[in-house]
Amino acid sequence: MECTINWVPASGMAFVAETGSGHLLTMDGAPEGGGRNLAPRPMETLLAGAGACTAYDVVLILKRGRHEVSGCQLKVTSERAATDPKVFTKIHLHFIVSGRKLPVAAVERAIALSHEKYCSATIMLGRTADVTTGYEIVEL
Repeated sequence: MECTINWVPASGMAFVAETGSGHLLTMDGAPEGGGRNLAPRPMETLLAGAGACTAYDVVLILKRGRHEVSGCQLKVTSERAATDPKVFTKIHLHFIVSGRKLPVAAVERAIALSHEKYCSATIMLGRTADVTTGYEIVEL
């Protein structure tokens, strides 16, 4: 995997990343750090990427198990260290999985497999943060 990041000087502290797959991602800093609040902060994109990584796993595991999953929302909350480096110290992943007749055991297993084995992003962040999970199942 690779990525090229370019600073956009005219914007203050905004950066545009071009991913190895050819997609663009814009990030910006807070006004107090010279940014203009035009895009998500880099640490927000890190958290969003980790959330998408684990949600992807959960949906894929449920689909492969032939479960009728039709929705997956992930609410991520976090805390960061007070001093530099301000690493994540706590991350909570709350899954809201919807579908028809989704077995509790299947949802729990999908979340556990992602958390313990498949999601490289949350497993990596788990080296500095206490990563916890929770879930709700919505019957459709």
